[in-house]
Amino acid sequence: MHGTLADERTGNAPDLRRIGLHPNYWHPLAVAKDLKKGKTLGVSFAGDPIVLVRTESGKVFALEDRCSHRQMPLSCGVVAGEVVKCCYHAWSFNAEGRCAIPYLPKDAQRPRGVRPYPCREAYGLIFVFPGDIALADQVPFPDLPEVDAPTHKTMFFTRKVNCHYSFMHENLMDMNHQFLHRRWLKRVKPTLLESRRADGLVEAKYKFELTEGEAPLGAKIMLGGEQDDPANEKFDIMTVTTRYPYQTLQLRRPEDDENVLDLWSDYVPLDREQRTHQTFGFLSIRKPDRFAFLLTAFWPVIRYFTESVFTEDRFAVEMEQRAWDAQGADWNQEILPFIMDLRALLVTQGVPINARASGASFAQAAE
Repeated sequence: MHGTLADERTGNAPDLRRIGLHPNYWHPLAVAKDLKKGKTLGVSFAGDPIVLVRTESGKVFALEDRCSHRQMPLSCGVVAGEVVKCCYHAWSFNAEGRCAIPYLPKDAQRPRGVRPYPCREAYGLIFVFPGDIALADQVPFPDLPEVDAPTHKTMFFTRKVNCHYSFMHENLMDMNHQFLHRRWLKRVKPTLLESRRADGLVEAKYKFELTEGEAPLGAKIMLGGEQDDPANEKFDIMTVTTRYPYQTLQLRRPEDDENVLDLWSDYVPLDREQRTHQTFGFLSIRKPDRFAFLLTAFWPVIRYFTESVFTEDRFAVEMEQRAWDAQGADWNQEILPFIMDLRALLVTQGVPINARASGASFAQAAE
């Protein structure tokens, strides 16, 4: 199906790197503050151009980023009240994608409009439903109570990464790659406790502990202290879950009822071949019951530690993508059952890239 090399090396399984992220979910496409009142912002999902518009009243809507007249990008247009006008001939489009033309001849039929996208602003991001419009109200919207909770301090991050989104899922779930982070996590020991696969998800649970010796300050804070018990009985439980299409990481002490840390990420493909993506994520840390101000004081250290670790992860996954590009197929020899489950989940829940229809096929443009 995907070429002889892929068939020989993956046992006739579809090449995961040729499977696209499914559009029938709510995906963040922009940071809300980047879209100013009365302005437009051009974004994309898997190569489909989308324009975000914030009207004069502050309402946000999303449309196909092409004027139906001469295909001029509407992101180059002008916001006038509650519509966006194409910069070329001033055709205007409302939130439903319907078109109005200032010089339409009398008795002439109004041309077809452009495709609208369901759009929601939440958690400081702008989410778009790039798939079948009819399904938007049926698909659960991401529920992230920790992001805005007064009991937590949250770090937002977004960055472009030059790899297929699936490499990111594999990287986070397989905590055996700690050697990559030996500068920062050399005293951190992960031990797999259990894994499971259920409908629409794969999960791996680890015991995370600090071994003897001095650990970096960022790791101490993230793992909840120095853990210098001579019996080494203090540890955290880290649970990494891919609940398609999102990925989460939770850190909890065995004796606690609440998580110490919650991470949520979505990896949104940018190009049609899906070899680049934009990571959007939140890292929420529960404020300690006492001396909560210390979390704020150490926040720059936590951010530096987090960014440093991710920089190394990005290097690794981008090298994986370069290898795939050079080999023309997925030559990976996977040995962990739960990573095999993860790969199977991403294949079955996704859509083949070479068979993916254009956005217009998911819903008709406005008439």
